[in-house]
Amino acid sequence: MNNSCIDYRVVPFSADYIDKVIKYEKQLRIEEPDTYYWEPDETYRSNLIKSFTDPRFVNSLSLLAVEKGEVIGRIDANIISSRADADCGSAYLDWISVLKSKRHKKVAQELLFTLKEELKGRNIHLLIALMARNDEAQRFYRSIEGASIHDEGVWMSI
Repeated sequence: MNNSCIDYRVVPFSADYIDKVIKYEKQLRIEEPDTYYWEPDETYRSNLIKSFTDPRFVNSLSLLAVEKGEVIGRIDANIISSRADADCGSAYLDWISVLKSKRHKKVAQELLFTLKEELKGRNIHLLIALMARNDEAQRFYRSIEGASIHDEGVWMSI
């Protein structure tokens, strides 16, 4: 995609961005108070810091959209390691979010495009996502070229 008229860039989420991600997370809650139900507190910050050295995150891939040094969007995925798919050719799209005030700049599309290119480079051929129920998410996922809606998600508490 890499549209030359965009004024943001997509970068890997590294530990250097933790404080900016926390600021972004707080802004998300200000712009959409009825959408996000937990606070990005010190425990979250501590867990983010640990995630960059924790081996459980070896298959995680997180990208940020950054505009003028500030995070305006984020996408997180995980390569699925399962013997049912022994070539590990699938990934799960865990989360994609963009500040509501930045949503008409094709930020989500650019994040998704960049993620798919990165996954393609890792020999991933299928990206699986759960689709949020809100109208904006429904419109976004239904507009993705090459996407098809299949199954309903099931959440099981453990």
